[in-house]
Amino acid sequence: MKSRWNDEDAARYVEAARAAGQSEALGLRIYTSRIIGGDPDLVLHGGGNTSVKVTSAGGETLMHIKGSGWDLDTIEAPGLPAVRLEPLLETRNGPKLSDPDMVSLLRASLIDADAPNPSVEALLHAFLPFAFVDHTHATAILALADQPDMRETVRRIYGERLAYVPYVMPGFDLSIVADRIYREHPGCEGLWLENHGLFSFADNARTSYELMVEFVTMAEKELARAGVMLSGPQPSDGEEDPALRARLEKALARGGSPFGEGVFLDYRSTVAIREHTSIEDVEAIGLRGTITPDHVIRIKPWPMIVAPDASEDAINTSLDAYAERYRAYFARNATRTSEPKHMLDAYPRVVLVRGKGMYALGANARAAKIGGDLCEQAARAINAAEAYGRFKPVGEADLFDMEYWSLEQAKLQVASK
Repeated sequence: MKSRWNDEDAARYVEAARAAGQSEALGLRIYTSRIIGGDPDLVLHGGGNTSVKVTSAGGETLMHIKGSGWDLDTIEAPGLPAVRLEPLLETRNGPKLSDPDMVSLLRASLIDADAPNPSVEALLHAFLPFAFVDHTHATAILALADQPDMRETVRRIYGERLAYVPYVMPGFDLSIVADRIYREHPGCEGLWLENHGLFSFADNARTSYELMVEFVTMAEKELARAGVMLSGPQPSDGEEDPALRARLEKALARGGSPFGEGVFLDYRSTVAIREHTSIEDVEAIGLRGTITPDHVIRIKPWPMIVAPDASEDAINTSLDAYAERYRAYFARNATRTSEPKHMLDAYPRVVLVRGKGMYALGANARAAKIGGDLCEQAARAINAAEAYGRFKPVGEADLFDMEYWSLEQAKLQVASK
C-alpha cells in the first residue's frame, strides 16, 4: 500500500479551512479522512472513522469525530461534528453506560445540537491521548484479523508497535477495554482489533495516516511471506446470464419481499469472486459470517447460493430454505438478549452463483452497489484468509448482536435517508 499524502493537496485543505473560519487541524483531518476513504482497501461505505482534537477560541478542548451517515471519501466539515472532550473523558472511570445513555451523552456534548450523531466509537477516540486518530477496516488486516489465535503472530509482525485487543462489541465496552489495553502498552502506535480492524494515532495528521499505511503494508507482506498475494480491487469482467437475473427478479418479487416496488441487483464477477464461488465448500465458508461485523447490517450474516442454471422453482426453494435458516438463527439468539428483538426480514442480500459471480440485492440501486462493493472486498479477503490459514470471523452470537444492535440499525436508517 502506498501513501496518498500530497503536500500541495494538504495545503489546499488547510487554506480552505482557514477561509471557512475553521482550524488548520480540521482542514488536515478532512484531507486525510478523504484519502483514507478514497482507498477501498482501507474503508468502504461508512466503514471506519476518524477524529481530531482541537482547542477552541475559548480554551476548551473539542474533538471533531466522524458523524453517522457520512462516508470518509466525501466527508466535509459538517460530517466531523465537534463534541466537548471533558464529558467524554469522565466516562472512563464512571459506571457502565447503556447504548441509549452513551448516545445521549454524545449528543449532549455536541457543540451544534443539529449535527449528526457522533460515531459509536467516539469514546475510544476521546480516550486515546493523541490529536489525530484513524480507524479502518483494511482488507489485508481483515485477512489476518479473521484468523484464530493471532495474538503471537501480531506480536511477531509488529512487536510492541501495536497492542492486541480481543474482540469486544463496538461502543462503550470496546472503548473501556481498548483504553485499558492502550494504557498497558503506552508506547504503542496503534491498536489491532481482533475480527474488526485497526487504529493508528499520532499528534500529526500525516504521521497518523502514514502509520496506518505502514501497518497495512506490513500485513500485506505477512500474507506474501506465506505465499498469499492479495490483489487490489478488481473490475467485474465476467458475463452475466440475463435469464438467471430475470428468474431471480421474479422470485424475489413474490409476496412478503422487503424490496418494495422492485429489487435492484448488482452483479459482480471478478477473478477473486469466481475463485471464491468455485470453492467446493463455499456454503460452509459463507455460513461462518462476514469479514468485519458491521457488514452484517448491509449484507446479512450469510449469502444464498444457487446453481448457474437454477430454475425459478429451485430459486424459490433456496429462498424458502434461507428464510427457515434465518428464522432459526433469530430464535436461537433473540431469547438471550436483555431487550425484546423484532425479527428483520428473512430475505438474503447476497446471492452467490456457483463458479460464476455474486448478486448484491437492494431496495434501490445505491444499496445494491454498496452490497456489491462489500462482496468484492469480501471475496478477496476470504480467499486470502483461507489461503493463509482459516477464515474465522466473529461467531454467530456476536454477529447477531451487531445485526440487531439498535445503534447500528439507527445508523443504517440515517444512511438510507
